[in-house]
Amino acid sequence: MDASSPNDYSSNTYSSNTYSSNTYSSNTYRSNSNSSTDSPSLAPLVSEAECLASVQLSTRSLDGRKRQVKASLVVPVDATTLWGVLTDYEALADFIPNLWLSRRLPHPQGGIRLEQEGGQRILALSFSARVVLDMDEDFPRRITFRMVEGDFKEFSGYWQLTPLGTEPQRTELTYVLEVRPKLTMPVKILECRLNIDLPRNLVAIAQRSQGIL
Repeated sequence: MDASSPNDYSSNTYSSNTYSSNTYSSNTYRSNSNSSTDSPSLAPLVSEAECLASVQLSTRSLDGRKRQVKASLVVPVDATTLWGVLTDYEALADFIPNLWLSRRLPHPQGGIRLEQEGGQRILALSFSARVVLDMDEDFPRRITFRMVEGDFKEFSGYWQLTPLGTEPQRTELTYVLEVRPKLTMPVKILECRLNIDLPRNLVAIAQRSQGIL
């Protein structure tokens, strides 16, 4: 049982020192170097590791084993372009790291239902999880999701797209997740996995939106 206080709150800028130089390819971004915003944007012609360092990541302990994780990144594209990447649901597993499966399922009320599965090996442990999510789209600003079946007790959140400017185009991409693991899943392992995967996922989405992936 995690002993963190419900009011504990940590906020980190994801450091590129977490990864070795052999982990990533030499993919680069282009963006406006003179933009000013509270959330870091991608610098011109930076490496993928440097893009990871631009991701703002925070973890908040809620009640008991429940956690809220928030990740954000400023991407030099318009919100509509990012929206198209996020809602191409069956293509997400083609470029998001450690996502093995992403597919549409029939929804009994005709909405959007998505099955996703992914995971990775952490030291000697294999970590994997499956969720079935009901999605609610509010074009072009927010995509809300809620687990209806899966390997967690609770799993819900949203993607938020906030336009920041048109000259050049910039959009803040934010992901917020509230998750409570089952008793068989240690909270610390889940936190470790999310702290590694979420920055990589945001960078992969930013790359896809610019045609890099």
